[in-house]
Amino acid sequence: MAIDVYKEWLKIEATNRPLNYYQLLKFNRFEDDPAVIRQRYRELNAYVRKFATGDFIEESQALLNELAKAMLCLTDAERKAEYDFSLGRKQAAAETSSSGRRTFEGIVVEEKLATPEQLKKAKNLSDAIGLPLHQALLQQKTVEPERIMMAYAESEGLPFVNLDDVPVDEYYAPQIEPATARQHSFVPVMADMGKLILASPEPLSLDVEDELRMLFDMPTRCAICAPQQVNAAIEKYYPRGAVRQVVERAADGSTSTKEAAPKAAKKQKAAKETVELSSAAKKNRLKLTIVCFNFGVMLGAVGSTLAMKAGMGKAVGVGVAVGAIAAAIAWFCAPKEVDE
Repeated sequence: MAIDVYKEWLKIEATNRPLNYYQLLKFNRFEDDPAVIRQRYRELNAYVRKFATGDFIEESQALLNELAKAMLCLTDAERKAEYDFSLGRKQAAAETSSSGRRTFEGIVVEEKLATPEQLKKAKNLSDAIGLPLHQALLQQKTVEPERIMMAYAESEGLPFVNLDDVPVDEYYAPQIEPATARQHSFVPVMADMGKLILASPEPLSLDVEDELRMLFDMPTRCAICAPQQVNAAIEKYYPRGAVRQVVERAADGSTSTKEAAPKAAKKQKAAKETVELSSAAKKNRLKLTIVCFNFGVMLGAVGSTLAMKAGMGKAVGVGVAVGAIAAAIAWFCAPKEVDE
């Protein structure tokens, strides 16, 4: 039996579908406070999760994904401005520009996330070792990490994501190089509005964004996440020794994966094969080098003697030089493997 989840669960009476993000989160256009948007999302998320068992598992999961997309868009200054413009908003909100956003320290003070003493101690640590203020507060472990990262996300104009609410995307995750994900601490959570959303404790570098843009043929956007959650997700999806997967789509729309050794590993393997020789090959190379050196010395000496008798002048060291050249050629051209 079909169910109208918007009407039955969210009590939304609007009949025009699809709903825009403001309607879905039950706001009037155009709510601009990211803290208010996140709070509403959490309330709706918790309520819809009550239906995640029984006959409506698929419907509840689909609605949870919609709610997450709405929250991540409307708490992202850049994407929200684009979205609002598509809905007919003529002037972007002040929060969409860096000059109109609150600073991280300002948010901490205004929302009393830390005591004056805690903030002062964090600022001293920040100044002493060159840490960003939010990282200094994290190191103190006196404020809940999620609250710190939410404030940091707002100060950067980026959304905050909790991986307990918005899990790692099972389609995109296997296609990312594990070494890249581990080094830059990020995991993919979803694709929305033509962009791949990545959860990370810090905004990603342009080099990483360009690499992923080429891999998936779409731009990326960062969503700030608590370091502990990202680290746990990386250990799960990108354990040490893991390799990237190539995801293939069949004609019926199903997907399958196969391993693809990272380029770095291929290069490393090739270099290793070039350098390492079998014991028999080493012996063969040494023997051949000695023989060529001796032969070169003799040939050079004979040639030098004949040249002197013919009145062509002296050629001191010609034999040794020729021998050295012959030995070098033998060393580098000797076969790397022989039958033992």
